[in-house]
Amino acid sequence: MRGERWRRVASQIGRSVAVWAVSTLTMLLLAGILPDFRLRSADGDSATDIAVTAALGAGAFGLLSALVWPLLVRLLLLVPALVLGLLVFFLNGALLWLALRVNPVERGAAAPETAVVVAAVMSAVASATGAALAVRDDDAYRRRLYRLADRRRRSTPPCPPTSGTVFLQLDGVGHDVLLDAVGKGLMPTVARWLGTATGGDRPSHRLTPWRTDWSSQTGASQLGILHGSNHDVPAFRWYEKARREVMVCNRPTSAAELQARAIEYAGHAGLLATDGASRGNLFGGGAGEQALVLSIATRRRGPAARSRAGYFAYFSDPANAVRTALSFIAEVCREIGQSTRTRLRKQRPRVSRGGLYPFVRAFATVVERDVVVAAVTGDLLAGRTAVYADLVAYDEVAHHSGPASRDAEKVLQRLDRALALIENVAEHAPRPYRLVVLSDHGQSPGETFRSRYGLTLGDLVRAGCGLPVPRRARRTHSGAEARAAVRAALRRPVEEGAEHFRPTRGSEPVVLASGNLGLVSFPDVPHRMTKEEIDARHPALLPTLANHPGIGFLLVRSERHGGVVLGAYGAEIPLDELDDNPGPLAAFGAGAADVVRRTHTFPHTADIMVNSFHDPADGEVLAFEEQIGSHGGLGGAQSRPFLLSPLALSQPVADGAELAGAEHIHQVLRRWMTESDEAELPATPDRERAA
Repeated sequence: MRGERWRRVASQIGRSVAVWAVSTLTMLLLAGILPDFRLRSADGDSATDIAVTAALGAGAFGLLSALVWPLLVRLLLLVPALVLGLLVFFLNGALLWLALRVNPVERGAAAPETAVVVAAVMSAVASATGAALAVRDDDAYRRRLYRLADRRRRSTPPCPPTSGTVFLQLDGVGHDVLLDAVGKGLMPTVARWLGTATGGDRPSHRLTPWRTDWSSQTGASQLGILHGSNHDVPAFRWYEKARREVMVCNRPTSAAELQARAIEYAGHAGLLATDGASRGNLFGGGAGEQALVLSIATRRRGPAARSRAGYFAYFSDPANAVRTALSFIAEVCREIGQSTRTRLRKQRPRVSRGGLYPFVRAFATVVERDVVVAAVTGDLLAGRTAVYADLVAYDEVAHHSGPASRDAEKVLQRLDRALALIENVAEHAPRPYRLVVLSDHGQSPGETFRSRYGLTLGDLVRAGCGLPVPRRARRTHSGAEARAAVRAALRRPVEEGAEHFRPTRGSEPVVLASGNLGLVSFPDVPHRMTKEEIDARHPALLPTLANHPGIGFLLVRSERHGGVVLGAYGAEIPLDELDDNPGPLAAFGAGAADVVRRTHTFPHTADIMVNSFHDPADGEVLAFEEQIGSHGGLGGAQSRPFLLSPLALSQPVADGAELAGAEHIHQVLRRWMTESDEAELPATPDRERAA
């Protein structure tokens, strides 16, 4: 035992010396290349003196990185996450400059901008060298995990022998997209779990599709999954008349309000209330440990401080910081190259990918992924009972590149490697873990409403109300038809005692988009307007919308029927008759009537709910936002996410039953957390023989 310990110490010393040597050679090479970086005095030095200067400088830089870097990062707790990725380079440059200044031989100097470059290169080379040596060293990575787990055990109370559960959300990955990626060999870890890998391993997981609510987006789905209620979340964004406020699911103040409402409505704190951790989510789920959770982002003290501390804990390791920062820059360059290629090839559909988008994509696909995976790793080694983490990389890329694009497939490959890493760490955790992977929604392809018809949904609504619209919208076929319909409606005889409505600035409609779901609200009317009231005020509006080829159906309140679905050619189906006569909902598949009826009961459902056209043949929809991969309404793959669960857990639903709605997912996950490790394992020949 003692001999093994000394061998490990010797191995660690050997790796440290090797990294030091490589760093020294890197510094010498950079000194020969960069004109503003020197390792000799002004009078000149011998080769030996220069080598000594490089060795001492590399050693001082390594020590400062290990000792001073965590303190610097801790001082930057108030710096926005996106900005810290850029500060990494400047902080590293400052450490290198300091290392040269404290060099006892008093030789060497670097210009500030050169110090940034030298420090970045040296950190990257040192990190790569250490990783390569660890791979070659007999299982060094496995031993490191054991040591980390042992430290956690000594610093935390003993873990119960029961299994913990890790829920990993692959944001926006649809059921069919996952199967397609597995079939193409893009996700070997998932393939192995499903038993479809080349090696012929027996499956350890089952794959189950589920159906979202009408609002097929992260806000509604994750709120329902984590807190057991997404009641009164009609879309990603909507207007609340009583508050005179637009609610947006990914706005911190709105997320905090929605979480509080869900807790009150459901009557409990959430899925993660017992020794749980929430990582990278919109909502906390009642977890005591939270990092990168939006609903607490506006708080300056308490849980918010712990959330940001979890983020900065990752960057306290200079190797992590530099590696992620370099990957961040590489991803920005990759996005610029990919978007340039689509423009040169004139690919369609296509949306703008300029401005800040390359940086937003890099943050989602690199920084957020790295930090969340590291946080989950820490939770596993700490033995937490339940962990829920959201990886948003695919969803961000698919919005702009398309759900089945090559860009999105590359992201799926990297997500699969993240799953493999978490699985590896779970093997060394102080308690057994069950890994559940799920998605909150899928994405449906298709060009935008604006690119196909030349005007936005807001333009069409304004034209249908007889309000001024931009010149470009007036010249389109849709705009001209809407204006003609308004003129025809205004020429109709007015009932005795009635007057035509004259719009004012305060009565102009608020038009919002959530993927291919649109919401129209009239802020000057305190209640949800009825079809009859809308027709009296704007007689051409509902026919203009319902008969537009880019719109699938409308939902409005009705004085006569309670609620009706409107479609082309005068279709008007009361909600309680949709099962027998789905009308315009027929193209949207089974379950459409149920989710539409449910949304109709929400207090903050818009005056007019607008769902875009959907082509069942190719699954395309028309987004009211500038996205070629969209979600938020009904139609296509966006409503069909997946649930990948271990066979050691009971089936999500009975054979032949449907798993429908985020609240249903919450019930299933809560049930699994109470099951023993051997709950309802499927019968296999081995198990039958053992019995």
